Amino acid sequence: MQRTSTPHRILPTLLVSTIIVAQACAPAAWAKSPVATGFGGAVATISDPASQAALAILNQGGNAVDAAVAAAAALGVTDPFSCGIGGGGFMMIYLAKDKRVITIDHRETAPASFKPTEFQRDGKELPFDEVVESGMSVGVPGTVRGWHEALDRYGSMTMKRVLQPAIRIASEGFTVNGNFTRMIAENERKLSRFPASAKLYLKSGKPLPAGSTLRNPELAQAYRELAAGGVKVFYEGRIARAIVDTVNQPGGGARPGGMTMADLANYEARLRQPLRSTYRGYELYGMPLPSSGGVAVAEALNILEGYDLKSMPRDKVEHLYLEASRLAFADRNAYLADPEYVEAPVQGLTSKDYAARRRELIAPDRAAAGHAAAGDPYPFQQDQSVPLRPPASKLLAEGAHTTHLTVSDKDGNIVAYTFTIESWGGSGITVPGYGFLLNNEMTDFDFSGPHPNVPEAGKRPRSSMSPTLAFKNGKPAFSIGSPGGATIITTVLQTIVNHVDLGMSMDQAVDAPRLSERNGAATSVEPGYTGTAAAQALAKYGQRWSAGQEEIGAANALVFNADGTVTAVSEGKRHGVGSALVQKKAH
Repeated sequence: MQRTSTPHRILPTLLVSTIIVAQACAPAAWAKSPVATGFGGAVATISDPASQAALAILNQGGNAVDAAVAAAAALGVTDPFSCGIGGGGFMMIYLAKDKRVITIDHRETAPASFKPTEFQRDGKELPFDEVVESGMSVGVPGTVRGWHEALDRYGSMTMKRVLQPAIRIASEGFTVNGNFTRMIAENERKLSRFPASAKLYLKSGKPLPAGSTLRNPELAQAYRELAAGGVKVFYEGRIARAIVDTVNQPGGGARPGGMTMADLANYEARLRQPLRSTYRGYELYGMPLPSSGGVAVAEALNILEGYDLKSMPRDKVEHLYLEASRLAFADRNAYLADPEYVEAPVQGLTSKDYAARRRELIAPDRAAAGHAAAGDPYPFQQDQSVPLRPPASKLLAEGAHTTHLTVSDKDGNIVAYTFTIESWGGSGITVPGYGFLLNNEMTDFDFSGPHPNVPEAGKRPRSSMSPTLAFKNGKPAFSIGSPGGATIITTVLQTIVNHVDLGMSMDQAVDAPRLSERNGAATSVEPGYTGTAAAQALAKYGQRWSAGQEEIGAANALVFNADGTVTAVSEGKRHGVGSALVQKKAH
């Protein structure tokens, strides 16, 4: 395992009993809101119970890391189709005392049985949906190992302590809203294939209705076992055995996987240096490989930095944003993969000089006619070797259903955390007896090669998750992140452009209509956008809109204000509206 020299722990400031844990999880005195400004710690998630769980831990003296894990565990209960202990993620942590940013990569890995032709039969790729709903799509989960590393190195509380709010929510239940019911309905066929999933989320074969109470005592049991036995329970104990048995015998006529107990026991998280870039006086920290998010966002912003966007009308800014994103995705799709298997040209891709070369390809008044070709970043690598140039790849189907949360504490520590089980409901397979869904993360690999992102034993599939921290003059300015598969990159990128270049407040930047250009045949837009004046203005540039439309992303952000307050921002309209909380409201 890659480790820093000496584990750094933020010491606890207060000890309380589990009775106070339960009391502290009571709803706050103010109503749910997607925006909150105040002093002390702050949290933004898409789920009010999760935000309340984080605030409870902060109020007990926990730090941002403790609160982030508490919120994540609660999201595993209230947003199980997006995230949970059956998946993996990327956590970015700012340690205020050290003025240091670190990342914890706990992305899922391929079982040791995997080979580059894993998703082929007789030389042909297996159908994508068939692979999703199977044991072979399940990667070795990394979430629990990631939580353990975060708490052990940088937290002030134990796993047992921070899991208490989530245990209570899973045991007592929460109220299902319309968005939750809709997600079940969209995945009804998949969930109905697997008895443990159907039992939990369907009632008489139909989706749980909005307004009903969902209890998940089996997930509460999984959390209790983790609280009592720690990380080994998940990777070497009874939960590990249940995962392996479920993956290899998923039932429902699904293809089996080939995971072993050794795959789980050997799983390691990685501590990685963040990817640093700059944009208009901001210092940005993004997620490094195997996430493609940090590289793609940095490259696109480098391209945009060559324009005086503040002097341009909004339609021109958005046109240039779409074209910069198109070029960044062409490179992202061609070059990026797990850095332990592929030496990607990250230095070249994030070079300002390379961005200037790519910028030359953009017509200021006309959209590109088709797919952009990948560029050649190798001359900008300062590398005298002559590496192979991989061919450009097709645009992969990538699950758009993840979650992002962000937390800060009174001492200035910050966590930006994106984690996932990939598609809505992951593989659709719930682990019997433990109540959590397993990921379908292996479908993030390219199904055939040659390509940097083909499956290999132990490899982490390329991700788009993009937790991002921004600093100005050495001080935190804002955090931003989102779910959304490959649209995560464009959501983070567009929100930064909205906030920095178009001068929107962060809540306006988050709520603005989202446009996601990923070097495809057309740009993805949200329902209701195509008939607007903004859409018509962009159509004059030749921009084209996708036929299928759905909400893009569910962002959460923090803004650190000059007066010492912090503003927490969640979605104001998407995904059932988010929840932003602060320890002490500003007046």
